[in-house]
Amino acid sequence: MTKAALSTSPQTFSQQELKDMANAIRALSMDAVEKAKSGHPGMPMGIADVATVLYAKFLKFDPANPLWPDRDRFILSAGHGSMLLYALNYLTGYEKMTLDQIKNFRQLGSITAGHPEVEHDVGIETTTGPLGQGIATSVGMALAERILNSRFGDELVSHYTYVIASDGDLMEGISQEAASLAGHLKLGKLIVLYDDNGICIDGSTELSFTDDTPGRFRACGWDVQTVDGHDMAQIESAIAKAQNTGTPSLICCKTHIGYGAPTKQGKASSHGSPLGTDEIKGAREKLGWPHEPFVVPDSILNNWRTVGKQGAAAQKDWTARHAKSAHKAAFDSALATDVSKAIKPVIADVKKSFAAEKPKMATRQTSGKVLESLVPALPQLIGGSADLTGSVNTKVAASKGISAQNYNGNYIYYGVREHGMAAAMNGMSLHGGIIPYAGTFLQFSDYCRPSIRLSALMQQRVIYVMTHDSIGLGEDGPTHQPVEHIAALRAMPNLNVFRPCDGIETAECWELALRAQKTPSLLSLTRQGLPTFGENRAENLCAKGAYILKETGGEPEVTLFASGSEVEIAHTAYEHFAGAGRKVRLVSVPCMELFLQDGNPANEDGYFESLVCNGSVKVAIEAGVRQGWDAIIGGHGIFVGMNGFGASAPAEELYKHFGITPQAVIEKVQKVLDRRAKN
Repeated sequence: MTKAALSTSPQTFSQQELKDMANAIRALSMDAVEKAKSGHPGMPMGIADVATVLYAKFLKFDPANPLWPDRDRFILSAGHGSMLLYALNYLTGYEKMTLDQIKNFRQLGSITAGHPEVEHDVGIETTTGPLGQGIATSVGMALAERILNSRFGDELVSHYTYVIASDGDLMEGISQEAASLAGHLKLGKLIVLYDDNGICIDGSTELSFTDDTPGRFRACGWDVQTVDGHDMAQIESAIAKAQNTGTPSLICCKTHIGYGAPTKQGKASSHGSPLGTDEIKGAREKLGWPHEPFVVPDSILNNWRTVGKQGAAAQKDWTARHAKSAHKAAFDSALATDVSKAIKPVIADVKKSFAAEKPKMATRQTSGKVLESLVPALPQLIGGSADLTGSVNTKVAASKGISAQNYNGNYIYYGVREHGMAAAMNGMSLHGGIIPYAGTFLQFSDYCRPSIRLSALMQQRVIYVMTHDSIGLGEDGPTHQPVEHIAALRAMPNLNVFRPCDGIETAECWELALRAQKTPSLLSLTRQGLPTFGENRAENLCAKGAYILKETGGEPEVTLFASGSEVEIAHTAYEHFAGAGRKVRLVSVPCMELFLQDGNPANEDGYFESLVCNGSVKVAIEAGVRQGWDAIIGGHGIFVGMNGFGASAPAEELYKHFGITPQAVIEKVQKVLDRRAKN
């Protein structure tokens, strides 16, 4: 398939028509911000010429078919300039992006939020606003395009990823991780348009940002050009060149923030607040835009609607190619989001194996065993790690490395770029056709956290494999020992944190992570070996979030709750009390979120109360901080865990030193039982 057959045939507009189209973006942006009494007019006004050329001359998209898999992706990394994107999507004819939505900018219930929130059928490809996230997410989108292209060919997958990024995006550290990874992988279909306006909130970027940005990106293997961001001919020429470099491209567009504002153009005062009625009046005069607020003349709107229809022919051609393609079934399967039927027999076989062999293995190793079976069965799975492949067990026999020389693989070496890795996984998930997973140590989830939060906010199925999850990692010491991390991650909405105690739970947690189409998952896994407690079972008990692993029967006097590696400690304490004739119950809690979730379909009404609401002595055991456990054991329940940082020593010594032992549990419980007996 030739490039020409995949390209749109852009309408020819005069320079004046293009200027008028750009001014429509400026007018809608300043009007919407003014009506909302908040927002960022300066960036959309400054970059409007660049965006107009991109959409009118290059972007392959079809508002009538917004989910077209082979559309170009456009990411507004500078999400504070959201009115740029909303104006473009209204002008080009996305059905849901109405003028009323523009007028409702930043209001409750509108799709025109203060910063863009992903909504593919409105042309919003990703949530942006936290600076640097958009450009880093775009790397994952561009990489997904190359991976799928290597599998299905140009006839089904051949598109560009375009980004508009700001000074602030490039100041953020994640931008360096993203630029370095993209350059290393030679993602030639990634084109970043840098809004180089020289202004930040504090004033001139000379106050804080004097980098040689072109030199920095060249050093990362990017092609770099510099243009006048208000010269449409220069912009067009630069984008055309960038499409054929074979490397990612940065186009530095020298622009004026607040372009057209008579007293605020080029000043920080136009960045983050309404221009004001007098300034807007002056801008209308300076721009030659005499129209009332929110009014776009039919001639200009029609030109924009023509732009919106330019991709229809390419979309129709793609649909015909897709219908006839030998890859059609595999391609459609890759884009299908429900994989539950495909993985069910795989998980069942793995659980059966663990139950029969009863291995004593670290859960990072049992996770690797699960992946050994899942990866060959699920081509959508694309794995990786942040330079810890051998430690996190994310690479299996069926894994094949992805490189700039060969994208036809299923494993990414992210290097020590945890934040960039997490953002790239978001991009791959958003792109479609890929279910990304990757690993690092749980301690370094802090380096990923802003991107994990966006996974949750955007409802993306991204799977984080986080190992060495407690003081159990031992000698590396407190810098590498997570203490507060699990509690902090559990506090995040719409993130399932799984902490399995053995191979059977690990397999079930992987199944749940893959079934959760709108929720990211984090697997918290051990370095140290653990016994197998579970038996073979058809039901996925981890879906309940917590379940009775063992009980003596009758109304319990003692209920022991534990997760992950501490289930073994709880089990020893259970055996002690059971042997002493006590009525005792052992509850494994592999996923607190699912246990506490209202309406969890795996749990019948009253399930939580049946495990928690009794008069027993309640104990929680976890080698982390207490936060979160009081929802289960109450404020007066017994907690055996950490209340400070760890130390450097062998794991067994550390558990004794910090009092996370069966004997410590037994003593604390016995003390309460004795007190109750006296009363």
